[in-house]
Amino acid sequence: MIDPRHIRIEDYDYPLPEERIAKFPLAVRDASKLLVYRHGQVSEDRFTSLPDYIPEGSLMVFNNTKVIQARLHFRKDTGALIEVFCLEPLDPSDYVLAFQQTGRCAWLCMVGNLKKWKEGTLVRDVTVRGIPTRLTATRGEARGTSHRVDFTWDNESLTFADVLEAVGELPIPPYLNRPTEERDKETYQTVYSKVKGSVAAPTAGLHFTERVLTSLRQRGVDLEELTLHVGAGTFRPVKSEEIAGHEMHTEYISVSRTTIDKLLAYGCRVTAVGTTSVRTLESLYYIGVHIHQNPDASEEELHVGQWEPYDTHSPLSTEESLQCIRTYMERHSLDALHTSTQIIIAPGYQYRLVERMVTNFHQPKSTLLLLVSAFVGDDHWHDIYSFALSHGFRFLSYGDSSLLIP
Repeated sequence: MIDPRHIRIEDYDYPLPEERIAKFPLAVRDASKLLVYRHGQVSEDRFTSLPDYIPEGSLMVFNNTKVIQARLHFRKDTGALIEVFCLEPLDPSDYVLAFQQTGRCAWLCMVGNLKKWKEGTLVRDVTVRGIPTRLTATRGEARGTSHRVDFTWDNESLTFADVLEAVGELPIPPYLNRPTEERDKETYQTVYSKVKGSVAAPTAGLHFTERVLTSLRQRGVDLEELTLHVGAGTFRPVKSEEIAGHEMHTEYISVSRTTIDKLLAYGCRVTAVGTTSVRTLESLYYIGVHIHQNPDASEEELHVGQWEPYDTHSPLSTEESLQCIRTYMERHSLDALHTSTQIIIAPGYQYRLVERMVTNFHQPKSTLLLLVSAFVGDDHWHDIYSFALSHGFRFLSYGDSSLLIP
């Protein structure tokens, strides 16, 4: 496998006029345009036609993560407004347990207006489920560009999920350059979102409606779900000249034993909805390699490092790797595997499971554009994006979508 560390991010730039960024979603989700890239040919269709391009009797995998209302605002006595953006739970570190906490919990957070919060505890009096509650935030140690923040609230009948639901704000992407609106709470979630934990939506899924899902099922396409909680790093531009200098954020994944069984039953070939599903599916191969090398590893030790695909030289086939995961889950009586990944997919990467991809149009000089380029090969991303720009496609999170078939 080619080592992509010396890829120059300047080679993945393209002109994206502000007016081509979709600031709001369409009134009907599946009315969006669909670019179809098949074996080097580019054409245009409607998203409602997607099922026509998916083979009967194939497997399609979705990310069922749900975006949380992760932004909390506090005002200091001085009048300074502090934004606390919850990224991932620290105490407890399990997402489900963190949302169920009553009275206190700690999260890794990005802090807006940090220079105005040098010390002390922030306090906000709020009403949660009709109950007056005092919410506090105390800043802890720095971890990179983020900080530990300990939250407390003085009514133990309320969970942290209740608190976020009542006073948190949905974190729509920064490049939309507008405040969150009430309707974003619905439109910035997929219709199949279930598991709370993301700070950004898996946006390829925003186009799906019950109508399209039903059409896929009627065509004999098997629909399966997994979970990757999307981190704020998905919006972080690559600022280094070469991608070796870019650090991917850790993202937490959950894959059920049923999903592993289905992947094996379908020959380890799948249509992935969104780059988050792609990153999860492709991480599975390297998780299986970990298990093969260390059958007694803990789930935490199964973490996939950023450069692991390019440094790993395993003779295992994809099927053998997934069988290792299946055996591990059986041995540990696990219904689902919970671990994490930092995988970066860039030109030089060898795809293991994904043979078709549904995805939106991504920012210039982004790791997501590198992922697409690695999938279509030979710099064909230029042809795809040039077609989209010249044919009136809408870009980024609320924009149109593409089906990529190399």
